[in-house]
Amino acid sequence: MERTLSIIKPDAVKKNVIGEIISRFEKNGLRIATMKKIRMTKEEAKGFYIVHKDRPFYDSLTDFMSEGPIVVMVLEGESAIAKNREIMGATNPANAAPGTIRKDFAENMERNAVHGSDAPETAAFEIGYFFSALEIL
Repeated sequence: MERTLSIIKPDAVKKNVIGEIISRFEKNGLRIATMKKIRMTKEEAKGFYIVHKDRPFYDSLTDFMSEGPIVVMVLEGESAIAKNREIMGATNPANAAPGTIRKDFAENMERNAVHGSDAPETAAFEIGYFFSALEIL
């Protein structure tokens, strides 16, 4: 059983497609271990995306991620990280496969509807950023 962090970003929350996105995870065999709707501050977004601090998009990304509510969740299941990334689609929605979340709901590379951990080590950091062990069921 593998766990991964998934975020429904402010653009998708604003479009009111939270349920549709969650349904896609569940229909593909992923289970929600925990979930909450929050609004990150700019500083919290900077902490979460610290690995990108030297990238040119860091400031606009952290502005975007703190502009409205997000839904953070821990998904679990067999090969959860890879399965989640497949369901999400390519980072650039123009390159995403038909039927993926990003193809259907993303606006562009930054406003791309969802985030998912890319490796077990990343998942461990990201899950711990938002959830305590007592919150994961």
